Amino acid sequence: MRKAGLVYIMTNKNRTTLYIGVTNDLCRRIFEHKNHLIKNSFTDKYNLEYCIYYEEFPYFDLAIKREKELKKWNRHKKEALINQKNPEWKEVVTESGFIRDTISVSQQVKEIVNKMQGEADSSSVS
Repeated sequence: MRKAGLVYIMTNKNRTTLYIGVTNDLCRRIFEHKNHLIKNSFTDKYNLEYCIYYEEFPYFDLAIKREKELKKWNRHKKEALINQKNPEWKEVVTESGFIRDTISVSQQVKEIVNKMQGEADSSSVS
């Protein structure tokens, strides 16, 4: 069975430096970065402890291809990618798990109703 993979972007407290990595266990990898377990690595030297972006892939080789692609991008293009999903550059994954934005119950209900209405509208068209 082939393993899934994740591409992720780390940054520092002031959001001045970016690092792109690939892993099959993002929470473990974040733990390693936050605790500076790999001494003298890029993330250790620049205190890159905040995961602000990630993408999931069904196969690890696809994640590696995407990592190589992103590493070739200039800073402006990387920032645009991050801003699409995370405009505030908030931490999205920690060593404890994936951070989900908390939304109120009323907002959740509105989203469910809107989704159901959209599905009903599209099924009545066919």
